[in-house]
This record gives sequence, C-alpha cells and structure tokens, in this order.
Amino acid sequence: MATRTLMASPVSQQALHSKLRDYYTLTKPEVNLLILMTTSAGYYLASRGPFRFLGLLNTLFGTLLVASGTATLNQWMERVWDGKMRRTASRPLPSGRLSSREALGFGILLSIAGGLYLLLTVNALSALLAVSTLLSYLLIYTPLKRKTPLCTLLGAFPGAMPTLIGWAGASAHLDPKAWYLFAILFLWQFPHFLAIALMYRDDYSRAGYHMLPAFDRDTRFTRAEIVAFTLVLVGVTMLPAVGHAGLLYWAGMCAAGAFLLYYVGKLAFSSSTIRASRLLHASVVYLPVVLVIMVAAKN
Repeated sequence: MATRTLMASPVSQQALHSKLRDYYTLTKPEVNLLILMTTSAGYYLASRGPFRFLGLLNTLFGTLLVASGTATLNQWMERVWDGKMRRTASRPLPSGRLSSREALGFGILLSIAGGLYLLLTVNALSALLAVSTLLSYLLIYTPLKRKTPLCTLLGAFPGAMPTLIGWAGASAHLDPKAWYLFAILFLWQFPHFLAIALMYRDDYSRAGYHMLPAFDRDTRFTRAEIVAFTLVLVGVTMLPAVGHAGLLYWAGMCAAGAFLLYYVGKLAFSSSTIRASRLLHASVVYLPVVLVIMVAAKN
C-alpha cells in the first residue's frame, strides 16, 4: 500500500503542476508584462514629491489581478472559437485541460480581488478605472470581434487604460498629461494589433472573427491604416507634454519613431506575413523605449 502511494505521488504532483501552469497561462502573462510596464510609467510620471514605492507595488499588484481576471474571462467567453484557430487551439480551455467552470470561477475571483485590493490599498479612482477596463473589454470589445472590424478601435480604449490606472494610483486624479500618455498607448495599439490581424487573418476568419474589413482582400486599406496611425503616433510623441523636452528627448523620440516607421514602411509595400510579424516585434520594442524617454524627460 505504501509502495503504491509513493509511486502515485510523483504523478499527482506532476498533474498539480500541470494544472497550475494552465491557470497561469489563462492570465496571459506576456500581455500582463506590457500592462504592468505602462501602469508603472503612468504611476511614475504622475508622482510628486518623495516616490512612494509601496504605493507603486500596490497599484501594480491590484492591476495585475484585474488584468489576469480579464484575460481569463475573455478566454472563457471565447473558448469555443479559440478551438477553431490553430494559434489558440492548444489553450487550456479549448484543449480540455481546464473546465469552463474552473476558468469562470478563477476569472471572477481574480477580478473581484483586484478591484477590492485597489480600492482598499490605493484609491477609489484606480479601482473604478480598473473595473471599467474589465467591463469594457469583456462586454464591448470581446463580442464585437465577431461582428465588426471596428472592434480594434473600440478595444483600444480599454487597452490604453493601464496608463490612467497608474496615474490615478499615484495622484488620485487625472489631468491633461494623463490623457496625453493615454493617447500614446491608444495610438500604439493600431500598428501592433493590426499587424497581428494581418498575420492571422485566415485563422481569425476560420473562427468567425471580423478583425479586418471584408472588402480589404489585398490588405491595402489595413496597411494604409497602419501607416496613418503610426504617423500620428510618432507626431504625438514629439509633443513635450510630460517633463521637459531637451535635445536628448527630441533625438530619442526621433530615433524611436524612425525605427518604427522603417518596419511600417516595409509592410506598406508588401502584404507578407513576415513583414507583419517584424512590425509586431518592432512595436513591442518601440513602446518601452518611448516610455523610458518620457521617464528620463521628467527627471
């Protein structure tokens, strides 16, 4: 009997570890890294006087909980359609490794815990913004993905909210500089997410998602959108709305903008998924560089 228990123990531990990994996967940790980065930038840029490190940690932890709950509930809502796409079929829910009940309970728990944590340890405005982000993402963006390409436009609003959550966490109010930071993240999402839509156009179509216009067969319209939004984005970053713009600020923003526009220009003249993939990776590099320049400008 004891031998059987010893032999079964490693198996049960392996199953537990596998289950925990699946729960962790539901939270979309790679997305949360970007969310925490933008939240941190908002918090730091809004801080006045001695920097409150504990306040930053509380803001980040509460935001992380809400973001993880949002990602989990999003996958719960889309579990059937995720199973029809190659890139998402192996996720915990469509693959059957976790049940829909487990994911639903986990997502609700994380979301409520995050909202309450922000309310009790940070302030009411940050909690309100976090909950509003969750609701708009799940109730507006998620269902619209199966109805209209405008989902990208509407989804960019909750996508840019972490900057405001961070700002509110530090100052308990929002001023024009907070909305400037919001605008940068709002505009950044178009080259980023439209590149993803181009990369996985067939996969999205197979699941019934309308991420790109039906009339845009040759993707020229979408590529033109990417060019237009990127030009506006680069122009907005050149405005010295946060901190003091000096020569290093201008040089840094020009270099970052030129870097992103290089990959946007490559995609503008080709519908290659490789070019879209390179733009996606370039956008992931571009955003933290811009935020670091803004933080340095404040100093």
